[in-house]
Parts: sequence; C-alpha cells; structure tokens
Amino acid sequence: MRSHSTAPAPAPAPRADQPAAPVEEEVPLEALGDLYRDGITACRGAFAVDWVERVGEDVDAAFREARSRPDGAVGRGPQRWYVEIHPEQLRGFVDLVTHPWVASVCRAVLGPDYQIVELGFDIPFPGAVMQPWHRDFPMPEDTRRQRRLTSLAFNLTTVDTVEEMGPFEIAPGTQWDDGRDFDHQMFPPRERYPRYEQRAVRKYPQRGDISARSALTIHRGTPNVSALSRPVLVLGVDAPGAGNADHHDMAVTRGYWESLPEQVRAHLSCPVVDALTPIRQKHTIEGLVMGAE
Repeated sequence: MRSHSTAPAPAPAPRADQPAAPVEEEVPLEALGDLYRDGITACRGAFAVDWVERVGEDVDAAFREARSRPDGAVGRGPQRWYVEIHPEQLRGFVDLVTHPWVASVCRAVLGPDYQIVELGFDIPFPGAVMQPWHRDFPMPEDTRRQRRLTSLAFNLTTVDTVEEMGPFEIAPGTQWDDGRDFDHQMFPPRERYPRYEQRAVRKYPQRGDISARSALTIHRGTPNVSALSRPVLVLGVDAPGAGNADHHDMAVTRGYWESLPEQVRAHLSCPVVDALTPIRQKHTIEGLVMGAE
C-alpha cells in the first residue's frame, strides 16, 4: 500500500481544529492503480490528529449507546464489535466525505454519481482473536464479468496502530477471486488459506491516515493482545445500482439535511426523517461464521 500525496507541493499546516485539506486531484492515478492491482490504497496524514480525536470521542459515545440496547452492536468474533451509525452522530461527517482525496477516489472508481450508503465502526477490544479470511459481501456480477469495482470501503483509525493491537491483514489482489464456492460467497475454504497467508500484508495506520479498499479483497482482523481497543471508522460508498444501501439503515433528520452542503446531499443515499431511530444491526452472517459471543 503506497502513501499518496494529492498536492504538488507541501500544503500549509492545518489549524488544530481543522482537518488537513490537500489540493484536490481530479484523477488519482496512483490510487486507481493500487485499487485495481492490490484492492487497497491510502492517503497518509489526510486529517489533523485533533480532528481524529473528536472522531474517537463520537465513536466511544456511539458504542456505549449501541451496547445499551438489543441489536445495537453485532459481534464479529470474540471481543470484536461492529456498529452502524447515522451521520449526525459523527461531528466530522461533512469533513470526511468532502475531503478532496476521498471525493476524487470515489469519482474516479465509482463515477460522478457515487452514493454514500454506510457509516459505522469496527472495534477489536483486548482479547479479540484471529478472524477467518473473508470478504464483506458476495462478488457482484458486474465485477465478475467486467472486472469493475462497484463499491469502496474507506477506513480511518482513531488510534496509532501497533502490532499488539491486532492490525488489519489483507491479501492483495484477491478482490478478483471468483468466490462462488465460498461459504455464503464470503468465506473461502480453509484449504485456500496458505495462498492468502503467502500474500498477507498487515497494515499499521496512524491517526490522520485514511485508506480505501474493495471490500471484496480477502482480509481478516488479527488478535488484539494489547490492553487497548483499536476503533476503525468505516465509510461505505457505492456506484449507482450497486445495491448496498438496501443492507443499511442510515438516515438524517430534515434539519440536518438542510444544513448539509449540496456536494454532500448529491451523494447521500438515505431517507430524510423527522426523528432518528436507533439502528438495529443486520450483519448476522459475519457474527455467526466468525464465532461471535
């Protein structure tokens, strides 16, 4: 995974209360090459650390609320949880989705009418164990027939990742594996694990970094043997017609919708409601197969 700069020269340092804002790159060629070759790419130092710390505060608050009610969080293995949230629960949502690197990658891979369909976070706590190799959903027919990526998952860590925290591990190039004989078309048979382990690369993002990957690229979480959790924000984005919005319940209130910039409203694929309803998680297959508690 390469680090990419989207500015031809060093940008001025951001104020402490603002995310970094690199110059917009209309066609992020290196990121495109990474995504189609490896299935993952990244932008180092995309956001200021103070901004990321506020994201961490919002993630912690959302997790406490989700765990206080049935189906608020779904297990993805022992001591590992996923929670989907509404945009209003994240103070930095607009900064995130309007970041020039994020927006340019979405346009280049998914087209000008891309749709933001998911916002959530994954947290492996101390004691989280090795996950099975998996992809996040079955391969779409458009990808199988045309080698076209129809969705992206952006990940942003709220902590500086070290080995003991159980870093994310990915097998580059496996976004093109057919997968029709996988369990649920998501979990490859164990006899294929040696191939993924031979390719495996662990990622150690720091606060401020953001990555983009095809959720079809085979990956897994590794054991967290530290005393700290490792929260990771997840932003899901689709090409038109990809259909992943049907699997999520993100919504916004009318007042919040009216406050959003037009460049955000144009890409936000969710209902506008009078009042938000807490999201009940739907990722039951992952929890079942990964042996959630």
